[in-house]
Amino acid sequence: MQDILMTCCGLDIHKESIVACLLEGPLEESVKPTREMKEFGTQLVDLFALRDWLHNKACYHIAMESTGIYWQPVYAILEGALEDDMYLLVVNARHMKNVPGRKTDMKDAEWIATLLRAGLLRGSYVPERDIRDLRLFTRYRKALVRDIVSQKNRIEKLLQSSGFRLSSFLSDIFGVSGQAIMQQLVKVGYISKASLDRCLRGRARQKTNDILINLNGTLSTPQRNLLKWQLSHLQDIQDNLMEVEQDIQASFSQFEGPIDLLDSIPGVDVTAAHTILAEIGADMSAFPTAQHICSWAGLAPGNHQSAGKKKRQRVTHGNNYLKTMLCEVAWVITRQKNIYLSAWYWRLKQRVGTKRAIVALARKLLVIIYTMLKTNQPYDEQKFLERKQLSERVRVNRMVKELSKLGYTVSVAI
Repeated sequence: MQDILMTCCGLDIHKESIVACLLEGPLEESVKPTREMKEFGTQLVDLFALRDWLHNKACYHIAMESTGIYWQPVYAILEGALEDDMYLLVVNARHMKNVPGRKTDMKDAEWIATLLRAGLLRGSYVPERDIRDLRLFTRYRKALVRDIVSQKNRIEKLLQSSGFRLSSFLSDIFGVSGQAIMQQLVKVGYISKASLDRCLRGRARQKTNDILINLNGTLSTPQRNLLKWQLSHLQDIQDNLMEVEQDIQASFSQFEGPIDLLDSIPGVDVTAAHTILAEIGADMSAFPTAQHICSWAGLAPGNHQSAGKKKRQRVTHGNNYLKTMLCEVAWVITRQKNIYLSAWYWRLKQRVGTKRAIVALARKLLVIIYTMLKTNQPYDEQKFLERKQLSERVRVNRMVKELSKLGYTVSVAI
């Protein structure tokens, strides 16, 4: 390895400690660089001490692993330390695996610094601070939605185990009628015909007798208390989700243009646009090509070739938040008619199966999104129709040439 940096530092970051290895020296093969090892804590005072130590050593090139979340506070402190003079690399751990055996924190930090000094490390994509802040909202929203679903399932389990089969007749047991029935159960523990008439709304009133037959249970006092607590907790989570949604709407007001672009794609609503922009941002200059962003998102197939044959591989690891949202949008697209992406999915599904076709459609969506954000052009279904017609003309011309070689005279009807 040929060195290209005179001074650099590698950081091996853990929950309670940070091991720093600083290499400095002339760029001559005959002269080995001097090595200085130092260990810091992870408290705020220790992070400032690390920043000052690097500043005193005039070390402006730092590399660290991207494992876990422990690198984030270190990155935040060093990011604003020396403004444009500090070059920080957050490196994927699988790109710099050390030689097995004799593994210590000191050797890990030294190996990171050695690779950085030789220019062999490639930094992972770390968006700007405002985009990282928006991620906090969208990722927390996803967690809240998951908590709401889990809490509803707990309530449904309690009702089913007590003989109240509401879901057999109500499409949404947490609608107006279902909420009224559960509040009645909290009060008295059972449902009578008179109380059921007061609880039901809309078309549910047409099934009063059938619903009453399936509400043949009784809640004990402990069960009533448990149902009360569960409903109260569910309401708290829903209120929290509403506040988060309001903050998200206000925070994304600066991205009205990119949101409108993404909203033009079939299956992408405002919520999906918020999540996508919070993960990749609106500036695509960090990704040279669409293949780079697909690999970063974990939507690129792995490479496994042996004896001249390519073997089937899973997609690579990447940004699960972005990958999940794109797969959800892909499922929505498959249920739409008369659009190119849906037709493309159903053709591919016949060869590779449902799940692989969904992942492939998610990758195609990401390529489209990358192109739209880079060119500032909205989604246009007509472009796909023109491409299809062009492909058909090319295919017809090829077939006509093949028939002509066999001595046939072909006239193409237009």
